Amino acid sequence: MNYKVPKIYGSIKNPKQYVTVPGSKSITARALLLAALADGRSTLYGAQVTGDCAEFIQGLRSLGIKVEVDGTTVNVEGCGGTLPVKEAEVYVGSAGTAARFLTALAALSNGRFTFDSSEQMKRRPIAPLINSLKETGATFTFLGEENCFPFIVEGAKNPAQRVKVNIDKSSQYLSALLISAVCAKNGMEIEVEGSHGMNYVNMTLDMMWSFGVDVAQSGKTYFVRGAYEPKSYDIEPDISAACYFYAMNKILGTNICVRGVMPHTMQGDYKLIELLNNFDGGLVDMSSFSDQALTLAAIAPYFKEPTTITGIGHIRGQECDRISAIVKNLTALGAKVEEGSDCVKIYPSELLGCPLDSFGDHRVAMAFAVTGLRCGNVTIKNAEVCGKTFENYFEVLSDLIKKLTQ
Repeated sequence: MNYKVPKIYGSIKNPKQYVTVPGSKSITARALLLAALADGRSTLYGAQVTGDCAEFIQGLRSLGIKVEVDGTTVNVEGCGGTLPVKEAEVYVGSAGTAARFLTALAALSNGRFTFDSSEQMKRRPIAPLINSLKETGATFTFLGEENCFPFIVEGAKNPAQRVKVNIDKSSQYLSALLISAVCAKNGMEIEVEGSHGMNYVNMTLDMMWSFGVDVAQSGKTYFVRGAYEPKSYDIEPDISAACYFYAMNKILGTNICVRGVMPHTMQGDYKLIELLNNFDGGLVDMSSFSDQALTLAAIAPYFKEPTTITGIGHIRGQECDRISAIVKNLTALGAKVEEGSDCVKIYPSELLGCPLDSFGDHRVAMAFAVTGLRCGNVTIKNAEVCGKTFENYFEVLSDLIKKLTQ
């Protein structure tokens, strides 16, 4: 579907509004895996259960984990660290977190598992994670391109106790190993190479502690011992989704609040909300909250000073080349933009609306809808891609627009 974004700048009558967003995708995915590995029944409240998380749930079911969904409440019967099946076919779709986390789980489990994915995911190599999993004793047979989906993984019967992982491209490689390291009977030491924003790793460690496993750390080495306990767990609202509405506040002069968003959140994307309080252009290193690079870029032409976003080279390898998407869409709107290998500079510009490509990326679609609320005449093509993380985003947006302007 295409979504025509109405211009509402200058027509706001009721600026104070409240919005509800889905549960955090990142927290839901981690909680699902932690619960699956616990010894007993866990209940997750406020979970995200569509898009990527639906793929994650189905992947766990394929691996023999019983998962029941009732609205946003999810019950998981954990396996105590030993998968109940020794052979399975797992489809991860376009869900990057499921692709990495479930691959690690299978590789550290005794069995033979066939993984497949969407065409989009097949273009996203996960070589650093696969190399680490090979160190544990797992073997991979690739059915297409090397180090890409689809493949067969034969899990390590007795995973090695020491492994290295390079996180230059994604901290999820480390999180995947950390969570499933409990499958190694004698624990595991994980040495980190390279660097990346560590907010999501810290989230992983906090949640592992909540489920009963306290990870020791010495420099860049993590020591994982113990077993997960089942529990009831509340999922925070998705800050990544919330950020679009706080970006609206910045450029529209509105006072939109997202229910449940608190400053003590585990989610690193809260840094964008803090940044927007006093930001009107300048240099920003977004390596630790790069999912919001699109959001900031989409409103940057409205700032008084040029905005330079750095530390985001790795977002070229996500659902689309996000730096390229920023440059193409802002240029189409009439903005002056300069592109670097891992950065982008956006100048204050007068924008003229036009149809914009979503490039098959949910965050492109949602971020540039915010841009259109101020300049008008913007149509987001293939807007349905938002279903990956926020299925009813454009319904929520349409309802919000009515409340703001009537």
